[in-house]
Amino acid sequence: MQPYEERLTAPRSWWFIAALLGVAMALILLPLGTVPMLGGLVGGAAVAAVAVSAYGSVRIRVVGDALVAGDAKIPLAALGEPEVLDAEQARAWRTHKADTRAFMLLRGYVPTAVRVEITDPQDPTPYLYLSTRSPERLAAALTAVRG
Repeated sequence: MQPYEERLTAPRSWWFIAALLGVAMALILLPLGTVPMLGGLVGGAAVAAVAVSAYGSVRIRVVGDALVAGDAKIPLAALGEPEVLDAEQARAWRTHKADTRAFMLLRGYVPTAVRVEITDPQDPTPYLYLSTRSPERLAAALTAVRG
């Protein structure tokens, strides 16, 4: 059983914008006739929906002895204590406090995050910044699995 799993889905407003992009393509192709207009509507909305779905499909999981965040898989033995960041702290860590060497799984539509120090001396990455809607649960899962 996995102690933690979260999918950072895109907000509903992004899906509405994807539909509007389809309408915009339809309007652009309207002078060419009805069939191109319908093709633009379907094609534009489909391409925008694929983009929104791909961006919003990132997952954070604690599986076995590893933290899987997006494409990264980090052994729990290389992680320090997790730090829960509220919206204000998260904004600071993704702007003026950010380190360019850090691994950041950043989603601007998720206001809260968890920051975890990397304790492996061979790894040049100083910390992980993970956007999450439930930072307390993620921090508790990391602490429980490590302990």
